[in-house]
Amino acid sequence: MDGLPETTACSSADTLAEAARAAGKSAVLDALARDYPKGPHDQPQSMCPAFGSLRVGLRMRRVATILSGSACCVYGLTFTSHFYGARRSVGYVPFNSETLVTGKLYEDIIEAVHLQAKPAEYDAVVVINLCVPTASGVPLDRLPKQIDGVRIIGIDVPGFGVPTHAEAKDVLAGAMLKAARLEAEAGPVARPRNLVENERTVALIGELFPADPPGVAALLSPMGLGIAPQTPAREWRDLYAALDCVAAAAVHPFYTASIREFRNAGRPVVGSGPVGVGGTAAWLEAIGRAAGVDAGPALDRALPAIRAVLAANPINARITVSGYEGSELLVARLLIEAGAEVPYVGTACPRTEWSDPDREWLHARGVHVQYRASLEQDVQAMLEVRPDLAIGTTPLVQKAKERGIPALYFTNMISARPLFGPAGAGSLAAIVANQTRSAERFSRMVSFFDGVGTPDRAGYGFNGVPQEPAGFRERNRKLRLAKVKAEEAVGT
Repeated sequence: MDGLPETTACSSADTLAEAARAAGKSAVLDALARDYPKGPHDQPQSMCPAFGSLRVGLRMRRVATILSGSACCVYGLTFTSHFYGARRSVGYVPFNSETLVTGKLYEDIIEAVHLQAKPAEYDAVVVINLCVPTASGVPLDRLPKQIDGVRIIGIDVPGFGVPTHAEAKDVLAGAMLKAARLEAEAGPVARPRNLVENERTVALIGELFPADPPGVAALLSPMGLGIAPQTPAREWRDLYAALDCVAAAAVHPFYTASIREFRNAGRPVVGSGPVGVGGTAAWLEAIGRAAGVDAGPALDRALPAIRAVLAANPINARITVSGYEGSELLVARLLIEAGAEVPYVGTACPRTEWSDPDREWLHARGVHVQYRASLEQDVQAMLEVRPDLAIGTTPLVQKAKERGIPALYFTNMISARPLFGPAGAGSLAAIVANQTRSAERFSRMVSFFDGVGTPDRAGYGFNGVPQEPAGFRERNRKLRLAKVKAEEAVGT
């Protein structure tokens, strides 16, 4: 393993990627690039991608997680994890330049894995390489596959290789599905909890609001189908039950590695999801074709109820939608079916074949769909459209409210509501109506605080701005220019 000095912990993505390839990680980076292609720009703005994998591991029973990375990165990731409700410790294998260069870090990881692999407590131990260990070639693929019956799952989730934390969820989910699939192919495996004998099920792919899986189960019931444990799973044995489905539904369409494992298990995969009347009808028909059953009874039961809920909860507003969860296109479809005008949808996730049904439906209604959207693209669309409501990430919400535009944070306010079936049809109308009624209040607030807290006056409020010495800015400008010229002279 070739090591990087500690000072490169915050190096550019290109520098780290070059180092990783030089250290033997080309195959890993190539696989990540195939599964999670970047957009026209480098990658969307997002929290550290590794948070996605860490979140998946921490939400599983009897699974331990160990991070290998710079101390500052590990601190940030564990802080964020506990902020989002993690109730267990995260393992950490520290390193310095010497242990990184000599290979001692890998030995320390092996020692940590052996200490953690206690079959009475864990079904699996997950080890995650962050940027610097990946760039240094720490070979997690050489870790033992099992220790005393405890699976060892080693993955690389570098920020320079995985574009968003949403896709990093798939990195770990796909790795676990692959291990579970190989176990099931090799022989008998542990019986999943709550298994119903001979039940034909559909596996949902993507993190969903807790009320959505039961709602989807109700939609599928007239077809004689049930719901398998969703991916990402909550327990190792759930992976076997998920793979034993008759069809998988990629309701979050960026789970490329997970979809590959379902296909390798011989399961057909259906895109989109049961949103609104048109989306629900198309999805149920696609599931029926995949499972070889008649969707008619399910359509007859579901569609009248959804039509009634939409009619009772109309949305009359112009809305822009953006986010990084992967369900942005589905939310836009539901809003439009409820009566909203949605001229723009931005998602940080990539375009895949599993989102094509939603993209085509939106395009047919004049909606601009931006994959791998950057914050700048989302903000520009909001400024051009001047919507009644902007749904997006926290920085977009901030910029919208600064301009007097009502706005909602997608993750906390939209993803925290049901999306599918009759429950989803009525979930957004009230919050949209409440927010759009706030436009006049936002306008008064903007006028009241005009100029307060902006660059030169930040932090001073109504107490006046300290007067800077005469010529201060010009002197500093000349000093900066002189420094640049001096550095250029040394460089030549």
